[in-house]
Amino acid sequence: MKKKNILHITNGNILTDYLRELDFKDDILTWQEMLCEGPIIPKIDSDEFFEIRSQFLKEFYDIEVNKNELQDELKKLDNAEDYTEINLWFEYDLFCHINLLGVINLLHQKEIDKPLYLICSGRVEGEKNLKGLGELSPEQLLSHYKNKILLTSKDKELAVTLWRTYCGKDHNILKPYIVTKSNFRYMSNCLKAHLKRFPHQKSGLSVLEDNILRIVRDKDIKSKHHLLGYSLNYQGYYGFGDTQHRRLIERLSIFFEETETSLKLNRKGYEALLRQHNFASELNNNMIYGGVDRLAFQFSVEQNKLVKTIFHVN
Repeated sequence: MKKKNILHITNGNILTDYLRELDFKDDILTWQEMLCEGPIIPKIDSDEFFEIRSQFLKEFYDIEVNKNELQDELKKLDNAEDYTEINLWFEYDLFCHINLLGVINLLHQKEIDKPLYLICSGRVEGEKNLKGLGELSPEQLLSHYKNKILLTSKDKELAVTLWRTYCGKDHNILKPYIVTKSNFRYMSNCLKAHLKRFPHQKSGLSVLEDNILRIVRDKDIKSKHHLLGYSLNYQGYYGFGDTQHRRLIERLSIFFEETETSLKLNRKGYEALLRQHNFASELNNNMIYGGVDRLAFQFSVEQNKLVKTIFHVN
């Protein structure tokens, strides 16, 4: 019987190194993007895509993209006919799920039609908190691998549709997919979390920004660095990294009183949490999500959807 030739696509270097430690000998493509933030076009493996992403990462995070390194990694898909299956290692959170959609779209774009398996961590038996793949013990990780899920053609079609919608101008189109059954068991949570990244119609804060202010209100926070640890640990389904949280905390500085030994909310901070005033334009968190500028929309809790922002209304 011919030996299986497997390609693993991982969600980052930490997991790739972990799999190597566990003696995975197959080819591994390490995905190094954060597609949950910044502008995106549907066609991933294109010069325009690299250009848009490089510009965004430099401007917002001062990250220099090594285009050659990225393209070398993606070249592993050029000989896809050699593989008998492709394993996708991605986690339960929004950060990973948007990358996962991008990867499945890229395989579709390259017309790579191989069995696709998903190894996705999240809820783990006997554990209280949701777990990332890199946080699993070797036994837990290998058990996840053994129980990997074969994605159906419907799953793949769903992923491509969600990707194109995310790259588009109307993210309310994502709403019906919150209740769509699929093998992406955390997709529903991620789509809900995504829509709540837009400014709340009353406070102008996203769920995550609101959450960071609550941490400052409820915990004895000593510094922004101390706050960073808390905000990373209590972010639910977002899965954002240090750099993303640091940027958010800096933006939220208008709500803090900072001394050498403490970080407290100022009056504005309390007003924001009480939703007495819409701070969206003052906060000016001008992030783009796929094809949409977040400041152009606000999340209406009453209507449970995004509504166009009406500027210059007091």
